[in-house]
Amino acid sequence: MVRFVIAFIFTLIFNAALAGDFEDGVAAIERKDYATALTKFRSAAQQGVAAAQYNLALMYRLGDGVAQDYKEAMRWYQLAAKQGYADAQNNLALMYGKGQGVVQDYKEAVRWYELAAKQGHTEARYNLGTMYEKGLGVAQDYKEAVRWYQLAAKQGLTEAQYNLGQMYRRGNGVEQDYRESVRWYQLAAQQGDAKAQLNLGVMYEDGRGVAQDYGEAVRWYQQAAKQGYADAQYNLGRMYFLGQGVPQDYTRAHMWFNIAAVSGDKDSVKNRDVAAGVMSAQQIEQAQRMARECMASNFTKCD
Repeated sequence: MVRFVIAFIFTLIFNAALAGDFEDGVAAIERKDYATALTKFRSAAQQGVAAAQYNLALMYRLGDGVAQDYKEAMRWYQLAAKQGYADAQNNLALMYGKGQGVVQDYKEAVRWYELAAKQGHTEARYNLGTMYEKGLGVAQDYKEAVRWYQLAAKQGLTEAQYNLGQMYRRGNGVEQDYRESVRWYQLAAQQGDAKAQLNLGVMYEDGRGVAQDYGEAVRWYQQAAKQGYADAQYNLGRMYFLGQGVPQDYTRAHMWFNIAAVSGDKDSVKNRDVAAGVMSAQQIEQAQRMARECMASNFTKCD
């Protein structure tokens, strides 16, 4: 995730003129006047203002108001990162990890993530956790991954909360603990994370870490399904087909299987056809119409 610096960072800006350039650049970004923002940020960045260097790098990386140029983005990120600017350190690490504007170098990515993470940067802590979990640039170390995920998760980052739920469910780096897994899934799910909502539904359906509750499983599957998550759509179709947590309803089962099938889910194609085998032609036509309306409304009219 990338972000422009909006707050006024007076501790990094000593010259009133430079402060004015930086603030004018922020104001220009807010009204999407990228040409002015580029000019103002460049003026302050050339005088060593880390926040301006970061924003200028971001503009080059995204191609906002200027031709996208990863090498130029790298140059400005490096200048800000070397001044200890945590956002720049995190984004510099991202560039090294993806090989954007520089030869891909996971070790260098880890180095910059660590510098930002030690300053309390939430996303850098999460990113560092993923590097340890996957063994990119460092020896794979689940315990170290969990440590960084926990720090980011406690700062409210949904991706870290979800990953921590996964680690506890699998017993990677920690003793397997379904209750703790559910706790972290819930925190992420309540913030709208579709993967967490799906997995929380699975935990309720299977009765792992919580009392088995098909109705609660359906509730979480519905939330993820309405975000377009195919696995949740498939599971929701299955619950309607079996009548678990909801009244048995082949029409709604067909609708959700059909929607998931559109996303390429092969199991949904098979199950849609199974549902069709116990439905009348009129019911199938209704299910197809419901599926079209659901998708056309961006999943807001699926009930």
